[in-house]
Amino acid sequence: MNKQVSLLEPMATDLAEPLASRIRPRSLKDIAGQDDLTRSDSWFANMINEGRSCSCIFWGPPGVGKTTLATLMAEAADLPFSHLSAVSAGKAEIQAVVKQARGEGRTWLLFLDEIHRFNKAQQDVLLPYIEDGSLILVGATTENPSFSLNNALLSRCRVIVLKVLETVEIESILDRACRHLQQQSPAFGVAADALKELAENADGDARYALNALESLFEADANRCWDRADAVSQSLRRAARYDRDGEAHYDLISALHKCVRDSDADAAVYWLARMLEAGEQPLYIARRLIRMATEDIGLADPKALAVALDAHRMFEILGSPEGEQGLFETVIYLALAAKSNAAYVAEKGARKLARQTQDSEVPMHLRNAPTKLMKQVGYGAGYQYAHNSVDAVVDQQHVPDEVDVSGLYEPGGRGFERTLKERMDWLEERKEKARGV
Repeated sequence: MNKQVSLLEPMATDLAEPLASRIRPRSLKDIAGQDDLTRSDSWFANMINEGRSCSCIFWGPPGVGKTTLATLMAEAADLPFSHLSAVSAGKAEIQAVVKQARGEGRTWLLFLDEIHRFNKAQQDVLLPYIEDGSLILVGATTENPSFSLNNALLSRCRVIVLKVLETVEIESILDRACRHLQQQSPAFGVAADALKELAENADGDARYALNALESLFEADANRCWDRADAVSQSLRRAARYDRDGEAHYDLISALHKCVRDSDADAAVYWLARMLEAGEQPLYIARRLIRMATEDIGLADPKALAVALDAHRMFEILGSPEGEQGLFETVIYLALAAKSNAAYVAEKGARKLARQTQDSEVPMHLRNAPTKLMKQVGYGAGYQYAHNSVDAVVDQQHVPDEVDVSGLYEPGGRGFERTLKERMDWLEERKEKARGV
């Protein structure tokens, strides 16, 4: 088995190797974060201590230790280790690893980074090699495996969710990295508040933070960097966001739920998160229109107009001025009276329409533009509402076999309270017309 080396033990390395690789932890105790896996009583720690391994998928954001954990697994089980990226590798590269494994008569641990980049056919190539023991597959992905990997592969692998690193955990990594760099240049240093700033700017990505630290070392290895100079040297990291990925859907879901729950402060925060991450404002505007109808509806009919106005405002002004209308709309929608009665009525009506699509329109409701149609009874017996007291009539409006009662049930909030009173009044008038 490969010798376990402390993170702080001097290592003979090629200085051209990235800092993140040079100080990669050599044991679980050196890993920051991921306590569910690294604590002594965890199943993963027990597996490592017993020299075992398993096919698994590490799912988590960049720079949280996926490669490190795979390396430790291979070292603990004394398995040959091959690192491929699904961005550039394909069937031929996988088969080359399998050929070598079978030639040596040993199982190889294949670490496949960005495994979500493989299409279904490429993923299927892995299945027989996992089954026959040629490979222990350890995949790494930033995308939700349930969306990006097929069920056959998932059934053969354990999905391990890795957490975003906390700022304090990245600070500890940077502190240890500084001591490593000081072995090369004792004059090098970074102030504590500067390390904290680098950690905060990394957005949970230890690799990014280490690259930022290394850029300071490369700029001046004989300097003690203060916060102001360190920040000016390092560019702020762009927020992790993919408009086609899971973060996109998670953030819009959070915004929608906060609007529904009438939490204006939280809704404004999630809106800001999306815009700062680079989301298209018009996409948000369209979703706000949807929220106005789904969760507010007729409890506040003005909500839809406010959302439509915000959409139009952005089309006219663009960014950044036009984005103010989105914030105004989010606040209005969050604080508006809520009702999903119209949304529920739509779903119920559509379901009923599908079930009764062959039911005939009652004759008295049909249009009769020709003499022949009138002769066969089209429109016969129709009551013109404006000829009745209060413009209310009591006549059948659906086929005999269709029951539409209760499709729209207004709540007691906002303007729907008024609508409910109107509906009750209409029912009284109809009962009076029927002589009830």
